[in-house]
Amino acid sequence: MSNSSGPLPSSFDGNEDFYQENRWQKLSRRLKEEPLVPLGCALTCYALYRATTSIRRGDHNQANRMFRARIYAQGFTLLALAVGSFYYGKEREKRKEFQGMVAEKKALEKREAWIRELEARDQEEKELREKRKRAREESGMAKSVIEWGERRGLLRRAILDIGIWRR
Repeated sequence: MSNSSGPLPSSFDGNEDFYQENRWQKLSRRLKEEPLVPLGCALTCYALYRATTSIRRGDHNQANRMFRARIYAQGFTLLALAVGSFYYGKEREKRKEFQGMVAEKKALEKREAWIRELEARDQEEKELREKRKRAREESGMAKSVIEWGERRGLLRRAILDIGIWRR
């Protein structure tokens, strides 16, 4: 058995118990961690919307003010990103470390479940072979593969001697 780091195929792949956080949960967590970033994005979009409506009305002074407000909102958003990255940096490292440990644990559980599944399949296969062997013994058929090989070899030699079969 190779020691590859790739995931093992399993019938447990679709099981949600092996995964912690979906996209919506991650989005809501990130919004709670850094609420100023979406606020800055919303302010930027609002300023841009107001600038376009001002241009349509022909109010160039209001449009220029809204374009400046858009620049300030974008600056606010970038500042919120930088401060949030600095503030939550250690927490994110801890979270990544925790997620790595959880992923490792889940991978180990998945591997153990897969091994149990393979052992169960192997046991079923052994039972089936034993059942077939008993059925063969009861019916008087050949008891080993060697006997079958000998019979096949004798049959082949007989056919070759007669000349029916050509190599």
